Amino acid sequence: MPSVPSRSATDADVPALIALWEACGLTRPHNHPPTDIAFARKGPNSDVLVIEIDKRLVASAMVGHDGHRGWVYYVAVEPTQQKRGLGRHMMVEAERWLASKGVWKMHLMVRRSNVEVHDFYEKLGFSESEVSVLSKILVAQA
Repeated sequence: MPSVPSRSATDADVPALIALWEACGLTRPHNHPPTDIAFARKGPNSDVLVIEIDKRLVASAMVGHDGHRGWVYYVAVEPTQQKRGLGRHMMVEAERWLASKGVWKMHLMVRRSNVEVHDFYEKLGFSESEVSVLSKILVAQA
């Protein structure tokens, strides 16, 4: 597993971060990445972690907690860098960030259509919970 540390995303990282998410198929029309990034970065309960190699952003994870559970979103590894341990390393960094905030349980949501990544997360110790996640869009993002 790579030993490259993660760091918090900066304003300068936003274009590369969005490009990474698009390359990994993580963006959706109802989510506006600049808004998601800004929202996650503005408070103490969330952040966007990135890994940079040779001055190039190659991995990310958005982390946050609600005071009870931790959540991880937008886990991405540049397609040319996948299968090299960066995804596992990014998840370790996300766990470390959450644990540093006193969070003891971590959740993530994976689209059912993203079959390949289900095996990845199972190897990291995640299992499907007996819950349904319901959602409602309160405000359409620009």
